[in-house]
Parts: sequence; C-alpha cells; structure tokens
Amino acid sequence: MKDGNMVQIYSYPSITEWNSIIKRESLNDPYQVTHVVNSIIQNVEKYGDEAIKKYSKKYDHADITEFRVTEKYFNQAMRKVSNRFKKSVEKAYSNIKYFHKKNILEKDIKIKVSKGVVCWIKYIPIEKVGLYIPGGNAPLLSTILMLGIPALLAKCKNIILCTPPNQDGSIHHDLLYISKYIGIDHVYKVGGAQAIAAMAYGTESIPSVYKIFGPGNTYVTMAKKIISQKSIVSIDMPSGPTEIAIIADNNANPKFVASDLLSQSEHDPESYIILLTINNKLWLNQLDKELKKQYSQIVERKNIVQKSLKNSKIIILSSLKDCIKLVNDIAPEHLIINCKDSYYWANKVINAGSVFLGNYSPVSAGDYATGTNHVLPTYGYAKSYSGISVSSFLKRISFQMISKEGLINLSECIEDLSSEEGLLAHKKSINIRLQNDSS
Repeated sequence: MKDGNMVQIYSYPSITEWNSIIKRESLNDPYQVTHVVNSIIQNVEKYGDEAIKKYSKKYDHADITEFRVTEKYFNQAMRKVSNRFKKSVEKAYSNIKYFHKKNILEKDIKIKVSKGVVCWIKYIPIEKVGLYIPGGNAPLLSTILMLGIPALLAKCKNIILCTPPNQDGSIHHDLLYISKYIGIDHVYKVGGAQAIAAMAYGTESIPSVYKIFGPGNTYVTMAKKIISQKSIVSIDMPSGPTEIAIIADNNANPKFVASDLLSQSEHDPESYIILLTINNKLWLNQLDKELKKQYSQIVERKNIVQKSLKNSKIIILSSLKDCIKLVNDIAPEHLIINCKDSYYWANKVINAGSVFLGNYSPVSAGDYATGTNHVLPTYGYAKSYSGISVSSFLKRISFQMISKEGLINLSECIEDLSSEEGLLAHKKSINIRLQNDSS
C-alpha cells in the first residue's frame, strides 16, 4: 500500500489481499449505544408522550407541547418556499413517481396449478407505515420523496412521518412543503431513537405502525434493529454508513471521478469510498490533482470530507474483469461504472444497490431526480436486500381454491407426506372430506 496525501492507494494486490483491503468497519455498536437506546425504547413504551418530551428536551434542546404539525405551519411553509424550489420538487416528484409506477409488477393472477386446483397471490398494502426523516438544520428532504411516493403508490392507508424538531420546536419549511405536496400531512415533531419507539409502540399523540422506513444516525439505526427483534414491527433494511464504489478506465474523466469521490465523502466521516481502476500513472496523477483542487474549493463540511477521504481507497487492478469480480464481493450501495462499454460491464454486476453508467451519470442524480430510489442497502447487504420500491410497502397473501376432484388428485401426495412427518390429523383432514359424499 502507498499512502497518498488524500487517499490510500493499493497497486495490483493479490486476490488473497482483497478481503482485507475492502473490509468495512465493524457495525457492532458500543455497549453504551445499545444501553441508551434500550432505555429510551422502554421509557417511551411505558410513559408515552411524557418520555418523548423529556428526550426532545435532552437531545434536540426543544420544548415540545404538541407533536403533530398543524395546518397553520403547513400553510406558512407554502409561503416561505421559493417558486424555483417548487418547480424542482415538482420535477423530482414527477420522475420518481413515473419510474416507481412503471415498476409495479405485483398483479393478482389466478394460476390453475392442476385440475381442480387454483392458486393466486394477492398484494395488500401494509396498512400502517412510518417514515423517519433526519431533520434539524440539514433535513434529508429528498428522502421524503423516496419513501413517500412509493408508500402512496402502494396505497398504504395510514402514513405518518417523524422528524426531529429544531431548537425552537419548528420543522424546516422545505420539509413541510414536500410532505404536503406529495400528500402526507401526518407529520410529527420527534426524532432519534424515541421516534422509532413511538412509531413502534404508539403514544397518546403518535400512532403505532407496522413497518418503519428511513435512514438515521447510530441511535436511530440501533433502535430500528432492536424494535425489529422485540416487536411485530418490521423495518426496511439494515443500514450502515453511505457507500460508493467506482470502476474507471481511460474513458473516465478524472474531474468527474474526483467530484464523485468528494460528493459521497461529504455525507459522513465514515463513508465507505473505493475506486477500482486499471489506469496508468498519468491518469492517477490527474485524478490526484483534481481531488486536491476540488477539495480546496470546498467550504461546507470540509472536516467531514477530509476524514472520509482519509479512509478512502484506490485499488489498481490488472483488468476490468477483476474490477467487476471485486465489486461483486463489495456489494456497494452505489456503483459507478465509468469505462468503455459500461453497459456490457453493467450486465456482469450481481451485487449492488444502484448502478450508474458513464461519464454523465453521477450518484447525485440518482439521489434526487432520475426516478430511482436512493434508500438502498449498505454494508454488503446488497447481496441479499434490494433498495426501496413500491413492493417494500406491500405484503403478499396466498390463496387457493380446490374442488373435490382437485383434492382427490392431491390426496395420495398429501397423505404420504403427512404420514412420513407423523402428522396423522393432517391425513385425516383429507380422508374425512373424500369419504363425505354429500360435499
């Protein structure tokens, strides 16, 4: 490994070294986090609103007397938002809704499995869902669109949104505007682990839900994990720090690649950032110059970017085939394939949250406006989880209708299998029907 000024560089590591290089930081939270979150959950379950008021004062430094946002504050938000912002929201909303609507594949189709046996699956909206949106002075506005639009397309009956208040007890007007624009007006001023607990168990003011969606800090993530283990409430997916992997060759513009590395690094000091390349020294020197140049122009969140880049890695490999093999081991949240024949290489990807092809497909576009969802699996969970879609807000119920003739055709199979399992009452439930001529 060579230590560059801003990132770590690994030149042609052997396959035996790959796992150690791409290893993520452990997701095991300190005992203290688990202890604190467990205490919050137990208190919210037991004391409801009073517990939330206490935690809002302690963590958000806000005195909250009424948790639900009233129509008055939605109206104020409508007046504060600029026309330009409204047009941008409209465009993003239109693209996200269009893409998600086109990808609704769940249809009730009756299937004649065999003579007299008809089966089907019905897709039912999850009745009550909760959306968690990190807020405060830098609310994740776009996540309202990414969660709210598919929830509404799925026709969930009850949708609530929880977000942390500012110190004066207010909610950012842009956040309220977007919520109202898409049709979510049950917004509650509560954040952190206490919001997750409130949505799971319900309080005097905040209704309980069946599934919780949305990103958050270590405490929110731990609360979701504990809630999913200790209650009937499910969560969207496990989560960790945001991630990007980039595959680049000489077709990639070093300026663009540098901007992608920097844009992802401003999320979190623990952002997971890897560049896989087959490029020569000249290209890498150009990239290094661009990183330094663009970094010097950063004003906001510079400290976060610096810490994140320090843990970033450039891995030089012998071929794009090796790059694809390694990226499938990584299973990144975001993957940019910026090389010749990017579409060809994209077809080799089997593990990733969302993939971006070519020089003009930055992750930032998918974060806001292309139409795909930016709530994606991290920490390698892309090997078994998908990003949010309308399906995330639906559940499946299977149905079957069997005629007497159909049951006769199945009877021998059912009797043999149930007998071998020692479940003779199962066998009898078949025989009693076939012996009843009046049916």
